[in-house]
Amino acid sequence: MGAGDDPGAVTLRALPAVHELAAALDAPHVLAVAAARAAIEERRAEVLGGAPVDGDLVARARELLAELERPSLRRVINATGVILHTNLGRAPLAASAREALARAAEGYSNLELDLASGERGSRHAHVERLLCELTGAAAAIVVNNGAAAVLLAAAALAGPGRAIIIGRGQLVEIGGGFRIPEVIAQSGARMIEVGTTNRTRMADYERALRAHDDVGAIMRVHQSNFRTVGFVEDVSVGELCGLGVPVIDDVGSGWFGTAVAVDEPAIADSVASGAALVCCSGDKLLGGPQAGLIVGRSEEVAAARRHPLARAMRIDKLSLAALEATLRLYRDPERAVREIPTLAMLAADETTLAARAERLAGELGDRARVVRAIAKVGGGTLPLLELEGPAVALDGEPEALARALRANDPPVIGRIHDGQLLLDPRTLTDEDVPFVAQAFVR
Repeated sequence: MGAGDDPGAVTLRALPAVHELAAALDAPHVLAVAAARAAIEERRAEVLGGAPVDGDLVARARELLAELERPSLRRVINATGVILHTNLGRAPLAASAREALARAAEGYSNLELDLASGERGSRHAHVERLLCELTGAAAAIVVNNGAAAVLLAAAALAGPGRAIIIGRGQLVEIGGGFRIPEVIAQSGARMIEVGTTNRTRMADYERALRAHDDVGAIMRVHQSNFRTVGFVEDVSVGELCGLGVPVIDDVGSGWFGTAVAVDEPAIADSVASGAALVCCSGDKLLGGPQAGLIVGRSEEVAAARRHPLARAMRIDKLSLAALEATLRLYRDPERAVREIPTLAMLAADETTLAARAERLAGELGDRARVVRAIAKVGGGTLPLLELEGPAVALDGEPEALARALRANDPPVIGRIHDGQLLLDPRTLTDEDVPFVAQAFVR
């Protein structure tokens, strides 16, 4: 090295070419090149930043290669205590739903084939009879998510040139910026607001109907992710149905009124009250895959089925298979509570949770202890419900612990509360406990 040479430059010159490092990796060419390039760029940044340079570059390239080969969408272990965690995919599926999904994915299926006639059929037929049986509705259609169900219902019953009446207290924003006023606008319908934020009366709706002759529907939206309390007044869906205008009732979470008691509107109650269309999600309290359910009267469901948006929003075969299997479980409410994970977590008793927490703490060792904590339903559902129970608190810097557990395979996701990392047994299964313990030991 000459007197004027830069030591850093010499180190940079010593870095191998991308193709040389890639040749040392046992992987398809594209992946090997990507991992080699990333390792070299990482080392180059270390040199230029003045950081100490150590470690085997080939070994680092192999680590990066393993990351590239790992699927992006992966199974994680949910120890947060949030049952319907939107970031973690909301409702886990029942075993029978997972099996049905796998069957539908293997080869071909009768997705839109009527096996009796050999003619083209409807994909909705696989779940329509079940939905009508469980809710008392005359007809049903399923789309790809709950927001799509609300938009399709609004477009089908009102749409361009017509209006939708809605109470001001129901102009809500659901997660992800999904706002009811914008949904109505996208349907092409004009929105007519009535009442006030906290009090809306029947007279407000009657006054709007007298003043406007282009009303296609009245929309009622359940306060899924918040509650208005105190000096409040609202009009029931049954009273709205008595006004002679089709009512769209967005009940949000898809509650069938099973053996688990929660403060949510049951779909069947809205149908019985006379709602033209009742909309809800499939992956919240229903405990199935992402889907948007629309049940109601035959004429209005047919209008939704005919609308051009219905094809753009249609559900895929895998979600449909999982939804059918989930709905079948509801024929036996006790079986549904046992086998649908969402319902089982809601119904979990103190004895079961305490035993799981003690087992987990015992496997984690001296740095773990059982404490009391509050689990939540999540997913914009039952915002006031607090599920008190045991949880396992870990000693140590919580952010560092959380980061280390997320780096495990499978990742373990806990929650930080009051300066400590908690692992909640409500959203864990007994089978998850050894994986969590192994992740903590690592």
